[in-house]
This record gives sequence, structure tokens and C-alpha cells, in this order.
Amino acid sequence: QTDLTLILDRISDPGNLGTILRTALAVEVGRVYLTPGSVDAFNPKVVRAGMGAHFKLAIYEETLDEIMVGIKGQELWIAEARQGVVYHQVDWRKPIALAVGSEAHGLNRSFHAQASGQVHIPIGSHSESLNAATAAAVILFEIQRQRGS
Repeated sequence: QTDLTLILDRISDPGNLGTILRTALAVEVGRVYLTPGSVDAFNPKVVRAGMGAHFKLAIYEETLDEIMVGIKGQELWIAEARQGVVYHQVDWRKPIALAVGSEAHGLNRSFHAQASGQVHIPIGSHSESLNAATAAAVILFEIQRQRGS
């Protein structure tokens, strides 16, 4: 579905990126954008963890400005630890772009100026954040659930 885009900002761990791409394919993400500073999508470890997702996903390595042009007509939602609304309270049935950042750096602050909103996954007080691949999976499967696919 081309009305669901995933933006991955500076994901540096090959295993995480491959896992996210595998999940994106499972929930039928239409496009995946990688920002500068992300691990190469075709790094052998990414490809191995992606389990074939590379052959079916539209993956683009773009600048922030190019991404903003590419998601025109979609609401941009950003995933941030303990910020914004709880992920299942958003109506994900409209055209959406979801941005997920690295655990080390979070999202580039430029995304905040363009965002329709922020979402988070409630976690226990003893945990700082979730792994990027885990967070992406939880939110993407909620989008799929709401869309009934």
C-alpha cells in the first residue's frame, strides 16, 4: 500500500535495519526511506536479517528535504520515547508516514517541525527505551490491525 511510508533516521545497526525491513514487508509498507547516517541497506548483515524483504520493498536513501517531497499528502507521525500520544490512540487508517529514529540519537529535530504528531509505546519506569526494531514492529502492526489487513 503506497499510503504507508516508513522513514528510518540514522539506524546504524545492520541487524536492526534488516529486522525493520522484514517487518515493513510483513505489514505491506509502500516505501521505506533511509536518511543519511543510516547503515547501507545492502550491507550483507542487513540483507541477511531482512530475509528477502529487499526484493519486494521500495527502499530509498534520501535527504530530509527529498523525503518531505516524497511523503506529500501523508501525515507524518514520529515515534519518540515517552512523548506524544499512546500509539494505539492514533487513527492510522489515513495516508501515513511513520518516522523512527536510532536508539543512540533519536530522531533528527527537523522531523519535529514537519510532524502531525508524536507517538510512544508505554514502557515500564525502569526501562529507558525500546529497541528501534521492536518499536517499529509494535506500531506497524497496530497500523495493520486498524486497517483490517
